[in-house]
Amino acid sequence: MSPETAAAIDQIQVTLNAGGMNTINIVLAFVMYGVSLGIKPGIFVDVFKKPKSVILGATCQLVLLPAFTCLLAILISRWISPMMGLGMILVASCPGGNISNFMSSLAKANVELSVSLTAISTALAVVMTPFNFWLWGNAYLHFAAVHADIPTLAIPLMDVFRTIFILLGIPLAAGILTARYLPKVADFLKKPLQYISIAFFIAMVILSFAGNMDAFLKCIKYIFLIVLVHNLLALTIGYNVAAIFRLPEADKRTLTIETGIQNSGLGLVLLLGTPLFANFPPHGGMLVITAWWGIWHIVSGLAAAFYFNRKSWRKTAKESSSIAS
Repeated sequence: MSPETAAAIDQIQVTLNAGGMNTINIVLAFVMYGVSLGIKPGIFVDVFKKPKSVILGATCQLVLLPAFTCLLAILISRWISPMMGLGMILVASCPGGNISNFMSSLAKANVELSVSLTAISTALAVVMTPFNFWLWGNAYLHFAAVHADIPTLAIPLMDVFRTIFILLGIPLAAGILTARYLPKVADFLKKPLQYISIAFFIAMVILSFAGNMDAFLKCIKYIFLIVLVHNLLALTIGYNVAAIFRLPEADKRTLTIETGIQNSGLGLVLLLGTPLFANFPPHGGMLVITAWWGIWHIVSGLAAAFYFNRKSWRKTAKESSSIAS
């Protein structure tokens, strides 16, 4: 990617009025409420009796993914703008995506573990998202020797904390309480809201880039490759960590999917609705990376589920053949 192309991508501007931003915030909070409907306190008991998978999964999401993303951004810094690198780190700093539990069920993974990891990463996002973005964002700008006119990352922690608490913390608590005291309502709403969350993110991307759709479509071929490599890195981290520590097959699948699916919707809301980037130069690269990540990880999640299911089919067929012979 030429410097001119990268600069053109950074010039993409997205502006939403207060009404549009409030609508996005409300819908995202509602989506997170839907995710938390599957979180029942009882499911944590069996998972935490054997905490190895939970600890490894949380480590992949909260520590390894942001760190390796920073390293990847440094390695490809010649071909991306600083804002694209920061966009990669922002995505990696977000908690697990709100469709990971659905993808885990399709992949015949450990759904209880998936729900537990989603709950943990979401609850800790209030602290870990701004911290990881500050830590690894500054590390990237320093070690990639970025000399552009970019202010030092000074995260307004209270603003980010308040945004994440409202968007994640309150819906998470409300969903758990609904699942506990109104289980029939939770079961009725859980499945439809999973599909609504996918439609919501796509609609949010279209709404956000409506005034710049031509520019977005022109740059997507460059962004596609960056997000593809980054997402493959995330999936690889989850699978290899699980394999190295010899987790059961179902847990390997869960860690792969949980690490590879991030809550990009939260990243977009932070970019569009907080003063975090008020003093930054044009940061269209961050917006495009974050937006495309949210679309692409749906594709990669489905692909991972298909791969794991095909792997199970082959194993079953092989076992059946052995018994028959």
